Amino acid sequence: MTDTIPHDAEINVPHASPRDRLMDAATRLFCKNGINATGIDAIVAEAGTAKTTLYKIFKSKSDLVEAVLEAEGRVWRGWFMAGIERGKTPRDKLDSIFPVLKKWFGEDGYYGCVFINAVGEHPKEETRLRAITVAHKSFVLAHIAELARAAGAARPEFLAHQIGLLMDGAIVAAMVTRDPSVADAAGLAASALLDEACGARLRRTRRSGGLQGDAAALARESLGMVE
Repeated sequence: MTDTIPHDAEINVPHASPRDRLMDAATRLFCKNGINATGIDAIVAEAGTAKTTLYKIFKSKSDLVEAVLEAEGRVWRGWFMAGIERGKTPRDKLDSIFPVLKKWFGEDGYYGCVFINAVGEHPKEETRLRAITVAHKSFVLAHIAELARAAGAARPEFLAHQIGLLMDGAIVAAMVTRDPSVADAAGLAASALLDEACGARLRRTRRSGGLQGDAAALARESLGMVE
């Protein structure tokens, strides 16, 4: 497994099918610029296909969006699961969640979570994208709950939900601040939850000294507002 998400691995492969080129182009543009800001003309220009080809394959932009989300979800989950499964024990795997996310946050092409972004930029009454997003998150949380159960948590689903909230917060904070070290702060919070639910670890790997740059400034500003 590579440390970076491999969604760009097949881009510009010689003799790629029109569908693959359209999917690659749409994925890049949706992630970088947003779904609503990306028009069909930009996608077909990037893919090097005709507009009629796109509509023959996907019927509509909405169908293309759904296909991209489904594909990105499969790729991201495969990458994430492989990353945390490097741990030897269930607790090791749970402790590796935020170090794995930190690698993602540090990528040049990190634009946040495509699912969170998609739901955020569409009308609240839109149901199809929300359903795809919930299915993706449920798959991830179910795996975390399974690890939590194996690690001895009495309420593994609840613990998975808590960790999921920390994951979502870190994903958004990293996108806003461009500071991968937000994963360290979220990881410390997750460790406290894991210690309470599964028992404190005898040995704890030292984490980074704290937030940096824009993330630190944002944290200080938030604390000031609370005070």
